[in-house]
Amino acid sequence: MTLAADPAVWVALGALIAMEVVLGIDNLIFISILTNKLPEHQRSRGRRIGIGLALILRLGLLSTVAFIVQLTAPVFSVFGKAFSWRDIILIAGGLFLVWKATKEIHHKVDPDHGPDMFDGSAAAAVTFGGVIFQILLLDLVFSIDSIITAVGMTEHIPVMVIAVVVAVAVMLLAADPLARFIDKNPTIVMLALGFLLMIGGTLIGEGFGAHIPKGYIYAAMAFSALIEGLNMMSRRASRKQGQ
Repeated sequence: MTLAADPAVWVALGALIAMEVVLGIDNLIFISILTNKLPEHQRSRGRRIGIGLALILRLGLLSTVAFIVQLTAPVFSVFGKAFSWRDIILIAGGLFLVWKATKEIHHKVDPDHGPDMFDGSAAAAVTFGGVIFQILLLDLVFSIDSIITAVGMTEHIPVMVIAVVVAVAVMLLAADPLARFIDKNPTIVMLALGFLLMIGGTLIGEGFGAHIPKGYIYAAMAFSALIEGLNMMSRRASRKQGQ
């Protein structure tokens, strides 16, 4: 009740929810692209599991917030540059994201990518497990970055918990529509993979100590999405004119 009566707490909660939703976009794009590779009947379940894992990880990390804060302490130095566990996790996660996005782009560009990996039920089951594992890895990276940022904005754990739960609920509601939209528009897939490349590069840069304002990143993403939206409207108008 004391927290609820404090206007500063409500301001911090609103800012945290907005930040968590924005940060969740990266995670949601990655989950959508990965689960769209699954058979149709497994996609929605894969997205729900991936987002559920994100919620469990973030709430679990909040319960160990004192340990999470210590991840920013230097553990070793290379050529005078100190690295913390947070830096190491960001660099590893960024490299994985760059590798995965590059692999997916190659898969989209090269139409002759071998036999269908969903021919048998065993292959589909292994693929489902592999997709969930990859989602879990990126959930961990995004969750640690999200919690460390949240700790810098407020010291109240209940505020952090509410912000995380609301953000994940928004992700859950947007997951299926976003995934269907990406699946039906091939050019959107390539644009989303480009976003993942940029996000991966940003994580690597932050791991090496380069401060990259998130506003620039999301402004670039919004501008690119706007241009692609105009291209889609142009193509739709051309098809109608042709008909």
